[in-house]
Amino acid sequence: MNVPVNVPLNVPVSGPGRVPVTVPGRVPASVTVIGCDGGPPSPRAAAALAEAQVVIGAPRHLKAAAIPPGARQVELKHLADALDAATQAQTVILASGDPGFFGIVRALRARTIEPRVIPAVSSVALAFARLGLDWDDALVLSAHGRDPACALAAALAHPKAAILTGPGQARDLGAELLRAGRQVYVAERLGEPGERVAALDADSGFAEGFAEGFAEPNVLIAVDPAAQSAPRWLAGHQGAPPGWALKETAFEHRDSMITKAEVRALALARLGPGPGRTIWDVGAGSGSVAVECARFGARAIAIEADSGQCARIRENAARHGVYLTVVQGRAPQALRGLPAAGAVFAGGGDREVLAAAIEQAGPDRVVVALAAVQRVAETADLLAGHGYQTEGVQLQASRLAPLPSGAHRLAAQNPVFLLWGHR
Repeated sequence: MNVPVNVPLNVPVSGPGRVPVTVPGRVPASVTVIGCDGGPPSPRAAAALAEAQVVIGAPRHLKAAAIPPGARQVELKHLADALDAATQAQTVILASGDPGFFGIVRALRARTIEPRVIPAVSSVALAFARLGLDWDDALVLSAHGRDPACALAAALAHPKAAILTGPGQARDLGAELLRAGRQVYVAERLGEPGERVAALDADSGFAEGFAEGFAEPNVLIAVDPAAQSAPRWLAGHQGAPPGWALKETAFEHRDSMITKAEVRALALARLGPGPGRTIWDVGAGSGSVAVECARFGARAIAIEADSGQCARIRENAARHGVYLTVVQGRAPQALRGLPAAGAVFAGGGDREVLAAAIEQAGPDRVVVALAAVQRVAETADLLAGHGYQTEGVQLQASRLAPLPSGAHRLAAQNPVFLLWGHR
């Protein structure tokens, strides 16, 4: 629930004479969070630190700070313990960069603590600055304390991304991004004496001096060297595309072997594509479903046995300016080794193919398009047998078509059965 904050007009909320902003239901605490970026502290930060009775931070931050002699020092090892200590006295918490950006401020406010925040430059801003890159078009992702697969999926679907990594994650994430053709940079210990920013080598996966891995903390920057950066009004991901369920003419296809727009519209609604989601399109044909999922920001993987169709999928992806992976081969063999998926669309293949896709992808959603009525019952049974709540519909569209007289008729399309299951 959004709680209104009542602040009188024309009265400053910071600086001399400021009015404290108090949210009903929250208890103000004498906690100040100071961001650290390697530079000297601001006068406000220095003053707050001089009055601290408890100072909490990582060892490197505690070592670098001018902590008052009588203040108790608490290493930030376990967040819950640190938050307990933060409520006991006049407290300063030292954090990297901007602590309101993927930082400790959220955890404090979840405990109804209203901290005073004195931010520094975020590590993401520093990383892009060191590289001389603009970044209003970048996705900013965090794998720290989270499933790195989501951050990787989002980064692979976008031409420019920054990933805040957790311990030991940078090596594998960097290697995957390199394999996808991205230019990858690692920025270590930004703002500290051991700072290092370097491009990773596409052959070995590591720049010179990185054979033993990466120093913590670090940020990965991944850029498609061929992408063009245009001025924009909205930072990061642009949201849903301006239109979807595109006409069949928006794709190269062979002999109308393409999921029709009306079917695709419902399939997309049931698949739920978006940033951080990985979606398989099994028996992809022209790849229309995979391309549309990628337009929503999902990591799309199109599996198709026919080499000519694989070429069309790549053409369609390029035509719509999206990133996807094309796997040529017959399922179920071609599915082995693919990353897990949150959703699977099956537009081709038999019962064995669908069962293999479910077992190997482990999706929470499955959508199947069928032309033969005989397959409806067996597919519904298969989905139910794998633990899915199953629903379905027959779609039969009749499109307006012109007559020579200038009037219109309804041109019936072939009926399609669409089944979907969710866990």
